[in-house]
Amino acid sequence: MTATPVLGELAPDFTLVDTHGTPVTLSALRGTPVVVVFIPFAFSGTCRGELCEIRDNIAAFDAAGVRVLVVSCDSTFTLRAWKEQEGYGFDLLSDFWPHGDVARAYEVFDEKAGRPLRGSFLVDAEGVLRWSVVNPAGQARDLAAYRAAIADLAA
Repeated sequence: MTATPVLGELAPDFTLVDTHGTPVTLSALRGTPVVVVFIPFAFSGTCRGELCEIRDNIAAFDAAGVRVLVVSCDSTFTLRAWKEQEGYGFDLLSDFWPHGDVARAYEVFDEKAGRPLRGSFLVDAEGVLRWSVVNPAGQARDLAAYRAAIADLAA
């Protein structure tokens, strides 16, 4: 992993496993824009609301060719059960161990609570960070902000 994420610079690289234990590496996705969405906890109300909103509006991401990667410190088993229950069609990645390493690299790990803040990062096809937003644990991110960031990326 690299240093603190800075707009206009390469996003910190990472490899995390998905809900089936398959490694997903950010730098291996070059050629495709990616939005990395950090969530505090699976099965929690605000996280569910945010991800269901992304799920229900995935066409906006797909139309722009943007891949959605959701990162949580939950185990792969928890994330798999949640993905199946909610019908999420995007990747849920486990930052379980070393606990929160990727969230730390993106400076969204809450050390006191032991979980990520609500941070989202849009990475362009070359791996450059183009947009980010970080909200406190209880404050949901606005879907309109994702739409605007994706539109700016396409412009």
